[in-house]
Amino acid sequence: MTLDYAPPPTTARPANTVDRLRSGMLSAADRLGVAGALIALVLLFAVVAPNFATPDNLLDVARQISVTAILGAGLTFVIITAGIDLSVGSAVGVTAFVGVALALNGFPAALAILGAVLTGVVIGAVNGLLVAWVGLASFIVTLAALTYLRGITYVGTDGTTMFSTTLNYARLGHGSLFGIPIPVLIMVAVFGIGWYVLNRTVFGRWVTAVGGNAEAARLAGIPVKRVLVSVYVISGLCAAIGGVIASARLQSAVPDLGAGYELSAIAAVVLGGTSLMGGRGSLVGTLIGAAIIGVLINGMTLLDVSSFYQQIIQGIVIVLAVALDRLRTRGAAKEAA
Repeated sequence: MTLDYAPPPTTARPANTVDRLRSGMLSAADRLGVAGALIALVLLFAVVAPNFATPDNLLDVARQISVTAILGAGLTFVIITAGIDLSVGSAVGVTAFVGVALALNGFPAALAILGAVLTGVVIGAVNGLLVAWVGLASFIVTLAALTYLRGITYVGTDGTTMFSTTLNYARLGHGSLFGIPIPVLIMVAVFGIGWYVLNRTVFGRWVTAVGGNAEAARLAGIPVKRVLVSVYVISGLCAAIGGVIASARLQSAVPDLGAGYELSAIAAVVLGGTSLMGGRGSLVGTLIGAAIIGVLINGMTLLDVSSFYQQIIQGIVIVLAVALDRLRTRGAAKEAA
């Protein structure tokens, strides 16, 4: 008689204290590095650019980066899971169109904003379901969404600007509270809530675990598919918030509103230390990354640098951000070896 031996079921090994400490030290080093770069950039433009260091201009920089930073907050969750969302820029355009269209048709501001937000949530949910349940690559899903959402915006606006001088939620783009622009306050609120969710909740730990090793996370009992859908919903929600702010600031829905925003947001996320390989990321770093891009653009504008050259420099920043991520990934691999 033979006895069959069945090995014990494989379980995901939770990260030990040393692993967590190493990850925390790498994340802290990344944040210190990008914070140093931001400080150096601010000091440089304070010296060479007239009126850069004035309180009004610095508040204007914060207002200018608000939409990109909010998009980056949502993208941070997606990228930590080793995914990507290229549709956020087009989602800004669609949600702005929905909000303005509802307002122009007599809906109260609260309902117009709610309609825009729900549109963003639906966009994120569709992306998440296609990635998590159908198994399509996030790059393909969101690239397709980038295209068809832009088409929807053009169809909805008939290719023209929908302008309203009496947009009932325009204060969200132009108003201030205690001297601080409302878009900046919304940005701070989004990052505050996002930081708490990512760093102080079970869901946040699940997001990081899925990005580190999705199969190990599944074996550990984490609902991987639900987590993936959720992060795309968060990204869609952030895109909708950005769309509301952008349309409030312009008091209109522009057919190409949000075009290219996704690249700036991804650059901010990667500059801030979030790994494109997944498993590691920082919302604080994303905010600093967005500030670096905003300061760079504002400083160049004050120095009368042509917008054409500004686009070239922004492209170089994106390449450098991806290269920096690769170097971080290699460094982390050597540390773990």
